[in-house]
Amino acid sequence: MAAKPLADLIDDCLAPALAAQGFAGRAIVSLWPEIVGERLAARSRPLKIDWPRRRPAPGETSEPATLVVRVEGAFALDMQQLGPVVLERVNTHLGWRAVGKLVLKQGPVEAPQQKPVPPPPDPAVVGRIAQQVAHIEDPGLRAALERLGLGVAQKSATTR
Repeated sequence: MAAKPLADLIDDCLAPALAAQGFAGRAIVSLWPEIVGERLAARSRPLKIDWPRRRPAPGETSEPATLVVRVEGAFALDMQQLGPVVLERVNTHLGWRAVGKLVLKQGPVEAPQQKPVPPPPDPAVVGRIAQQVAHIEDPGLRAALERLGLGVAQKSATTR
């Protein structure tokens, strides 16, 4: 049995919780900064998508969903003004006009998690890795193996 990437398994774990909030997948939640931009994402979080309760009759157009977003209190007015842009970006990301209304809920928004910056690699380790891959002729492969070696060395240094 082949190993699966963690990203493939996360959807299965998160799907029930996200479905309860109206999200079909984790894309809008996890890609919120890419969808709306860093400035908006720093002060807002998508909470849920409310889908219409009634199914359209044959030949009738379906009603779009409502996106509920938590916004910091002082930023709510800005977000309200940018509402049409947010809806356009979300719908563009989804690939169809799924969301037609934006509802803002004021409240605290957690700061996005900052990834820790790894310490610079030890020059001796960099030299040793460069020496180990120096015999490889293909420059692209050599550079990729150097990055891999540095990543492994940094990972092992942080777990000690």
